[in-house]
Amino acid sequence: MPERIAPAALLAGHDVVIDMINSDGAGLPDLPRLLEVIGPAIGAAGTAFVEFTPTGGRVVAATGSAEWAVGRPVSPTAPATVCLLAGPRVREVDVSRLPDPFGDELAGHGLRRMVVARAEVGGVTVGSLHAFYPDEDDPTGTGRHEVVAYLAACIANRYGDRTGLPAHGDGPVVALADGLAVVDRDGHVRLWNPAAARATGRSAAQALNRPLPFPLPEPGQVLDHRLPDGRWVRVTSGDVPGPGGLRVVTLRDTTEQQLRDEDRDLFVAVTSHALRTPVTVIKGYADTLTDHWDSLTDADRREAARIIGQRTNELARLVDRLLTSATDRSPGEPPAPFDLGDALRSAVADLPADLRHRIVLDLPADLPKALGNRLSLVTVLTELGTNADKHSPPDSPIEIAATATRRYVSFRVSDRGVGIPPEHVERAFERFWQGETDGRRGQPGAGLGLYLVRRIVEQQNGWVSLRPRSGGGTVAEVRLPRR
Repeated sequence: MPERIAPAALLAGHDVVIDMINSDGAGLPDLPRLLEVIGPAIGAAGTAFVEFTPTGGRVVAATGSAEWAVGRPVSPTAPATVCLLAGPRVREVDVSRLPDPFGDELAGHGLRRMVVARAEVGGVTVGSLHAFYPDEDDPTGTGRHEVVAYLAACIANRYGDRTGLPAHGDGPVVALADGLAVVDRDGHVRLWNPAAARATGRSAAQALNRPLPFPLPEPGQVLDHRLPDGRWVRVTSGDVPGPGGLRVVTLRDTTEQQLRDEDRDLFVAVTSHALRTPVTVIKGYADTLTDHWDSLTDADRREAARIIGQRTNELARLVDRLLTSATDRSPGEPPAPFDLGDALRSAVADLPADLRHRIVLDLPADLPKALGNRLSLVTVLTELGTNADKHSPPDSPIEIAATATRRYVSFRVSDRGVGIPPEHVERAFERFWQGETDGRRGQPGAGLGLYLVRRIVEQQNGWVSLRPRSGGGTVAEVRLPRR
């Protein structure tokens, strides 16, 4: 007989769920904490939550025997995903029957059965919650289905409230119709439709008979207003004919448009700032050589030439980042087998000297070949190494280690720097986002390195993830398919 749910553990987990719902904190750090509590309570060997966005799905939280899957992309159109997201809201699945390599990988980690529940907001699937079990543990009839469904509904509630979720900036948003309100001559709300409640986060009970929670524009005028939660609404108003002095107010969520405008402005600002520093240095040393050549020693001239070359290389990499991030270029060559260990050694040899001297390699001699684009690996390792260098003390090692599983070959870049908070592990891959450095130097950066790394790796059917390192620091892991 399978072991039933432990009541004490489940009650403790329920308290965590309630605390999460009532919390005003970020949603992403709550997910792994929640899964860590609920998993043992329902006897699961591992748990995972997949977030679905307009651009695809991704494992944003996982614990136990499924922790390795964090950061893995999940195609919403793959047969396995379609199978799981169709039909009953909660179901049990034998992973060996999944028509997808993911099933083989789960089985390789000793996970044979799965209970999965959809997280839905207004009929829109925003994610799916998975509880994994070994083959000999049949979860049917133990109440675990109900618990997983309940937990998925609680997570969906966070998406509906938009409290720290989605994890991705372009994540799923429930479509909103225009909000509608009617105010009297004193500016107090007399009508407040559900769309207005969703757009502002204020229920009808909170809004009725109170002043509008945003400025009221004059009739015929348009007002763009930012709400406290960061969303933008476009507000218009018009007088209602008659003696009552009523005014009708419409509001529309324009957050996406505002974000596009902000991205454009930010791109221009970041580009001008990031280019200015290396150009200024290059010009300064070139002018020095031109104006003072005869008075400089041979060593001074060589040092100036070295710095000009170094800054020129930085400028070339920066221009390439900017151009790549502004386009949707795909790799020019199809994936091919290559020796990952040899590629990593060659890539390390091409790193700047001050970074190369910090690298500690741990590459097994029998590492199998990976399937991908060897040339792009130089860019990936350069970006990950530079990122580790920028966020860690100069005298600390940066470790590069490689391993292999039955389906993937992976390598990790680990540092002992300031680390990355759990709520930032996904934001770090967004364009222009930059975390805190260790404060030892003001290195220029455009916030594009990790964004490009994820694009390059996923174009080769791999995935990349970040996680805090035990004892301090950050681990960046890249997984590529085996030959």
